[in-house]
Amino acid sequence: MSIFNVGFDRQGTAVQVRFQKGGRSDLGPELDAIKAKRPLVLTTPEQVDQGEALLDTLAGRAAGLYTRATMHTPVDITRDALETVKKSKADCVIAIGGGSTIGLGKAIAYHTDLPQIVLPTTYAGSEATPVLGQTENGVKSTLKSERVQPEAILYDAELVRSLPVPMSVTSGLNAMAHAVEALYARDANRLSSELALSGLRAFVTGLPVVVSSPDDLDAREDTLFGAWTCGAVLAQVGMALHHKLCHTLGGTLNLPHAATHAIILPHATAYNEAAAPEKLAPLAAILGSDTAGGGLFDFAGKLGAPTDLKSLGVAERDLDRVADLAVQNPYWNPVAIERRAIRALLQNAYDGVRPETGVTS
Repeated sequence: MSIFNVGFDRQGTAVQVRFQKGGRSDLGPELDAIKAKRPLVLTTPEQVDQGEALLDTLAGRAAGLYTRATMHTPVDITRDALETVKKSKADCVIAIGGGSTIGLGKAIAYHTDLPQIVLPTTYAGSEATPVLGQTENGVKSTLKSERVQPEAILYDAELVRSLPVPMSVTSGLNAMAHAVEALYARDANRLSSELALSGLRAFVTGLPVVVSSPDDLDAREDTLFGAWTCGAVLAQVGMALHHKLCHTLGGTLNLPHAATHAIILPHATAYNEAAAPEKLAPLAAILGSDTAGGGLFDFAGKLGAPTDLKSLGVAERDLDRVADLAVQNPYWNPVAIERRAIRALLQNAYDGVRPETGVTS
């Protein structure tokens, strides 16, 4: 078991992080630390069993179970959950799940200031960040606030052992995207870059083991460490083109979050690599490739990840609309975000073409 404190929540208290196989059976330390007596457990509809099992371990201490957490954190679901919080008189939330459930917990905390305990079941890493993405009327927006930073995170490798291999892969690539963009972020620094590379190494070495031996708890814990590291770096620096494209695609077309990240990552990386070759060279070396963008594409393909937007049901006619939206209110990026180049990038991602660094049109 490993327990350490890192970062700070909105009260300036260190966020508690625990790595322990089977640790979900005793959340007493986390609950006692925030003086909570009536936690509301959050899950998606698909993870009700995990939520109910957690209720059993809480031995009557829970205020209830809310099971409607949804991808991209729709505002209407948050409003519904807030009503449940009010009626149940919950004094904290426990989110068990991936980005959908963790996002809902953050949204509740943003509106109520209730403390959060998070048990991740994927590698998305959003639990380590003060960032919340929400969707309303088909548009996804993000905000950054210490109010949404969880107070405690428990990484239990047993919770991801049953995560299907395809989802493990796309979730891991989603986490890696945070670290990749951190390498060329405008506010990158020595610490953020070292954290990013540490997380990337953990996934590049750990994910192939997970694919070949899904029950390997040591490999699962290694990749959970990568998830935390990649999430922690996301909390420190700004994101760029990759995240803008994924938020636009996901919010507009309601695409699966992790798979979208997996497909777009090599292309966004290649788009920026010509302007930041020295910053991405360590990633290319980790991947054993001549380029970071091409190496990420090859790595994803070897793991069996989707590599084209067509496989997600995207229609080619959607690409023009996505390109138009992606150039509106752009994030800072090391390369100018131009509509023609973005449309060409999306076409390559749609067709599943291996990206070439610097080729954008």
